[in-house]
Amino acid sequence: MSKNEQAPAVKSPDGLKLVITIVDREKSEFYADLIQNGGANLQCFLSAHGTARSQMLEMLGLANDRKSVILSMISAERAPELLSMLSRKFKSVKGGTGIAFSIPFSSMIGATAYRFLSDKRETQRLL
Repeated sequence: MSKNEQAPAVKSPDGLKLVITIVDREKSEFYADLIQNGGANLQCFLSAHGTARSQMLEMLGLANDRKSVILSMISAERAPELLSMLSRKFKSVKGGTGIAFSIPFSSMIGATAYRFLSDKRETQRLL
């Protein structure tokens, strides 16, 4: 594309969602890979601890309270599919239970940052 040519405009960009996933710390890399394959371009890990009493956890066979919180940005159109896939994995992976939910990301400054976070790398000019 030459200097004088403008990239085609995108009139209504898709929204973004922040997907929050809480899993056992030992499974965090596994779930981070799944989330990345589901279309997330940015992930942030936070260490966390469960809040249940240790006696209750031991009685339920859940003595491990070391958790990871994975914050992921994804386009709003891909979020339902990602959450569905995570839900299936929580049920099928041995010792891989967790919780995942999304919240809307309502404001973004910068077209380049938006394109990166929404996985839209084409050189379209945002209006």
